[in-house]
Amino acid sequence: MTVEQFPDRTILIEGKTYLYFGGTSYLGMATHPDFQDLLYKSLKKWGTAYGSSRNSNIKLGIYQKAETLFAEILEAEAVLTVSSGTLAGNLVIAYLAQSHDHFFHYPKTHPAILKSSSKPLFVDGKLDPQLTNGIEESIVIAADAITSLAVTPTNFDFLNDISSSKRITLLVDESHSLGIIGEHGRGVFRTMTHPKISQKIMISSLTKAYGCSGGVIAGDLKLIGTIKNDAVFISASGMNPIFLQTFYEAQNLFDQQFKKLRENLRFLYADLYLSEAFQFDPNYPVIYCNSDGIFEYLKSKSIIITNFKYPNYDTMMNRIVITANHTQQDLKHLKTALMLFQKKTLH
Repeated sequence: MTVEQFPDRTILIEGKTYLYFGGTSYLGMATHPDFQDLLYKSLKKWGTAYGSSRNSNIKLGIYQKAETLFAEILEAEAVLTVSSGTLAGNLVIAYLAQSHDHFFHYPKTHPAILKSSSKPLFVDGKLDPQLTNGIEESIVIAADAITSLAVTPTNFDFLNDISSSKRITLLVDESHSLGIIGEHGRGVFRTMTHPKISQKIMISSLTKAYGCSGGVIAGDLKLIGTIKNDAVFISASGMNPIFLQTFYEAQNLFDQQFKKLRENLRFLYADLYLSEAFQFDPNYPVIYCNSDGIFEYLKSKSIIITNFKYPNYDTMMNRIVITANHTQQDLKHLKTALMLFQKKTLH
């Protein structure tokens, strides 16, 4: 399906308007009028783009201002912004490869934080034996804060069973948690306090909940300082300053939209009863359905959801997304359609 304008709570396809419950604009920032006004003011201040290196003799003050604010929000020692979440992951992986012996990854981890030689964390349902032996070594464990097809944060209790001889760096991708879960939507980074973690690092796209094209890295001062001197970082353009300025100015809007999203979730789940064919959590704005017929059925009810083949998955992904911009009438229509689908199809 190809569209000619951004899909918000509605989407126009071949001349017909549908309710849209897809995408990743969880807070609805991309089409928020006040957010767009801030973005326009930022554009007038900083221009459409800035292609110079962050290490140039001329430095834009908004980078330090926005990154300092972000570090405070995340309760991180330091933060660095880059042009995308994928670049953030690549820079961190390259940094860690210089000092860590082995990389492991949680199931269904996003490719942005996967080293090519990374090994699965679990083998036949148990931790890789290398993680439980007594050999002293530095390891990296990569995981999504919330994996695709999951609706609750990743459980890190498996760290309890890893040998104390391992120096663990935990690398987490918060692209689908930052801005929408945790206290005030601040994600999970600040809560990653397991005693076996020697270093914690977070990367995330800023395009999803925050509606700002770019990526972020959060960690300790050594990590951020080293990456700032990395050849790839130096030679690349930074995150567009208009989005950093907008992020800096939009904190109240983010809070307002986060509250609206929570209200929408409370309204939706107040009297919604879903079968085991659906995976959901009242605190997360995504519902997954493993029934192949859900997409076409909802389309027949004038609802479009996300439906595509996702990397690392064997089947099509049916993803129903609730945003801060949906109205109660939208949510009532969705609830009715889901209940009818269950009644007619799953029983």
